Amino acid sequence: MDVSHPIKCVIPSLDAHVLEVLAGTTRPLTGRQVYRLAGTGSDRGIRLVLHRLVRQGLAIAEDQGSSTLYWANRAHLAWPAVELLVGLRASLIEQMSSRVAGWDVPVLHASIFGSAARLDGDEQSDIDLLLVRPDAADDDTWNDQVTALRAWATEVTGNTCQVFDVTMSRFAEHVQADDPLVASWRRDGLHLGGSSIEALVRTARGGSR
Repeated sequence: MDVSHPIKCVIPSLDAHVLEVLAGTTRPLTGRQVYRLAGTGSDRGIRLVLHRLVRQGLAIAEDQGSSTLYWANRAHLAWPAVELLVGLRASLIEQMSSRVAGWDVPVLHASIFGSAARLDGDEQSDIDLLLVRPDAADDDTWNDQVTALRAWATEVTGNTCQVFDVTMSRFAEHVQADDPLVASWRRDGLHLGGSSIEALVRTARGGSR
């Protein structure tokens, strides 16, 4: 599944991007604005999709002066299905956070990083997780819950789930060595549970920054 645009696993066309744009606002948009927000396809291609969605009733069009404005028809019978598809990424994050919150060995920090966090991946991209655990965590229990999370993530998305699993001591070593990985975690990380990455970095630095 394209975790950045999961609607594409069901609608593998430019229509997916247009529906995401329309679902993301209640403000009427011109075709050019939809094109810019979609960030893909061509201006002509986007307008063709909009015309098709209007014919299907999923979008409404209204001429205003020299422009045509478009917005979602949320009263359409199919619109709840669109909302469900557009919300799959948020649902994945919510369910993953819930699973982490219920662990027997609490996580010090959990986040998604990499392309799944930056929204620039595709259906072939891994879901990369950073997990920081207490130094004294029970290894068997910890490993069991991490394995279960990886298996669940792959089952519900079809993507490989890669885990960067470190103890707090090892995390502190990465921070103190100014490892470029830490910068990517801080820049791109999508928080799932435990302390924030910034709080953990401050702890690793002895609270000095």
